[in-house]
Amino acid sequence: MMRPCAQGLKVYLYREPVDMRKGRNGLAALAQEVMKVDPFSGALMIFVGRRFNAVKTLYWHKNGFWVCHKVIGGREKFIWPRLIEQEVVTLSAEQLEWLLEGYDIWRQPHQMLRFSRAA
Repeated sequence: MMRPCAQGLKVYLYREPVDMRKGRNGLAALAQEVMKVDPFSGALMIFVGRRFNAVKTLYWHKNGFWVCHKVIGGREKFIWPRLIEQEVVTLSAEQLEWLLEGYDIWRQPHQMLRFSRAA
């Protein structure tokens, strides 16, 4: 998948669903006014639609905005943080990759099994 892969890329996720009709200017204004993130900083901002089946990413690259829109097919949904109190969540590039692939990155990992004997 094509997306910015700069070393040390900062990724900000906006928790509230947004109107997916918003374009680069609307998303940049949302980032600046509501998220309090400079849209020209080179950070990547990610937004989800109201049905949780579509995301948009916004990224400033040198002289313009780069906007990517992904819609999951079928009944699938993006797993979005709902129990986190922060309005803006910071992700690593690896977590962004997992999120876009449909994984639940907020679920606790399974309990580690500990055996005392092999047989």
